[in-house]
Amino acid sequence: MEETVQEEVKENNNRRFRWIEVSRNMTEAQRHAVSKLPFRMANRCKALMRQIICFSDDKGNVSDLLEAWVKIMKPIRADWLSVLKELKTMGHPFYIKVAEHALLEESFETDVRDYTKIIHYYGDHNQLEDAENLLTAMKQRGFICDQVILTAMINIYSKAGHLNQAEEYFEEIKLLGETLDKRSYGSMIMAYIRAGVPEHGENLLQEMDEREIYAGSEVYKALLRAFSKNGNAEGAQRVFDAIQLAGISPDDKICGHVIDAYGISGQSEKAFIAFQNMRGAGIEPTDKCIAFVLAAFEKESKLNKALQFLIDLERDGIMVGVEASGILARWFRKLGVVEEVEHVLRDFAGR
Repeated sequence: MEETVQEEVKENNNRRFRWIEVSRNMTEAQRHAVSKLPFRMANRCKALMRQIICFSDDKGNVSDLLEAWVKIMKPIRADWLSVLKELKTMGHPFYIKVAEHALLEESFETDVRDYTKIIHYYGDHNQLEDAENLLTAMKQRGFICDQVILTAMINIYSKAGHLNQAEEYFEEIKLLGETLDKRSYGSMIMAYIRAGVPEHGENLLQEMDEREIYAGSEVYKALLRAFSKNGNAEGAQRVFDAIQLAGISPDDKICGHVIDAYGISGQSEKAFIAFQNMRGAGIEPTDKCIAFVLAAFEKESKLNKALQFLIDLERDGIMVGVEASGILARWFRKLGVVEEVEHVLRDFAGR
């Protein structure tokens, strides 16, 4: 496609935007960026990408450029999506500007999911006000808020630490009269976890079970981790049981959270039993899991138990690593044991 000099006049301020060939004045970096454009990208899209890559403030603003492109090149939705995909892949700062402008263009054939994508972008960049403004604009343009876009709003406020607003959007989803899906439930559970009230999240998890809706494994793991960090061993055990009922196979990380929860809560024997159950299920213990058991014994000053634990591990061919030996070194320092013991432990960990 041969590019020609074109002029577009902004009616509101009489300002002229000149679309001119940019290839002659490109820097080396710009030439390299242009050379990386997909071979199969349509020429009209490459023309816009070249202009964006070589854009500078003295040329006007991005909206001027996009309006000129629409008038000259007559893009269709596929062209817009191609440009947006490439800008996002590049991490280009104009991605969001082009996406926002596209919503207003007839050729883009905007649907509600296009708004969802931008709202997700705002959430990732903590732009709460922009998300709210866009949601309002969407409604004014006649689009109906559905469960997907309201779930996106829950995620935004959840990540920003605004639990009340997340709850308000969750209630708004219920008012739609549709059956809540696992994404909406999962987003609200994550909001409760981030707000430090995993118990509320567990209540929602039980509500899901009653409706035979199962959360994603990442939600179960996040809830388990939250109970573990709080030293709520009973809560951690309940979630661990729920994980198995949901058909998710426990791994060393999941078992580690249960062990740690018992250790933090001062129940070293149960931490040790959880470790043994993990091994009995055929899950190879990691150094972190071993460290959790040692930390549990340390919390209750059960040195003999810890030493017997290490002897049994060595007998089974399992050696402690850096993290577990670090627990032991710290413990021995507290006891005033001579420094040479630390060297022995390092040698022990390195075998």
